[in-house]
Amino acid sequence: MASRGTVKASANFNANQDAEALYKAMKGLGTDEDVILQLLTSRSNAQRQQIKSAYKTLHGKDLINDLKGELGGKFETVIVALMTPPITYDVTLLRNAIKGAGTDEKVLVEILASRKAQQIKDIVAAYREDYDDNLEEDIAGDTSGHFKRLLIILLQASRQQGIQEGTIESDAQALFKAGEEKFGTDEQQFVTILGNRSAEHLRKVFDAYMKLTGYEMEESIQRETSGGLRDLLLAVVKCARSVPAYFAETLYYAMKGAGTDDQTLIRVMVSRSEVDMLDIKREFRRMFPNSLHSMIMGDTSGDYRNTLLLLCGGDDA
Repeated sequence: MASRGTVKASANFNANQDAEALYKAMKGLGTDEDVILQLLTSRSNAQRQQIKSAYKTLHGKDLINDLKGELGGKFETVIVALMTPPITYDVTLLRNAIKGAGTDEKVLVEILASRKAQQIKDIVAAYREDYDDNLEEDIAGDTSGHFKRLLIILLQASRQQGIQEGTIESDAQALFKAGEEKFGTDEQQFVTILGNRSAEHLRKVFDAYMKLTGYEMEESIQRETSGGLRDLLLAVVKCARSVPAYFAETLYYAMKGAGTDDQTLIRVMVSRSEVDMLDIKREFRRMFPNSLHSMIMGDTSGDYRNTLLLLCGGDDA
């Protein structure tokens, strides 16, 4: 399958040359930030890992440490994120979300609702490898109730495959009975059905649910649930409909209103740059009055902005 990313591997790639260019950009007085951001956004993550190895071989120094020493602020954060292998990046984000002060539910929701089954399995294995801890146990110890239950189900990465024609109607009925039809909500039904069915199956269930109740699934979740569980159920439903649309919305709300949620902006721009950023941009244009490019222009500044704009890959207004 062709990548729908804005960042592609460089065709005539030479890791040693790139390592030298970066070394030169940081050597002596002042740093040539432009060289750094132009170079790193025009290489794939796999190529950046080769540059990092070449840098160590040529100079006996750690490229990421040198970059951290030369750069600062949000620009440093986005560059270090670009230098991190994707699974390691997700694992580090999850670890910080659980082990920091309080739990960053937003990170747990975003990663576990949007990643493919194999990525989740790789994340669980890498987490054990990197921290000698069990991700499931760490998440279970840090969350509670139905929110915890659904996170644990998503961590199993064992959704049913394909569409189960025989259970589309009964799933829609069960969701209706669990929410709109009863006084109070049977959250467990939402958790079980939305956590275990395939995206294709769920899209059929949402259509059946709409016919049955006159409501979009999202509307019922908004009304029937609250807090972290509501956020997670909504993310699961939106990702079942369209992962790029889910991320377009996530980016929009990271920049809309007073103050920018730079952590979310960086996380999504970096982690989707080689996956589906072209589709995210298209969905963004369809859903909102501005293009992603123009919102980044208006909401960020300096080298940080220039890096994000390169990850965005040009304007499509």
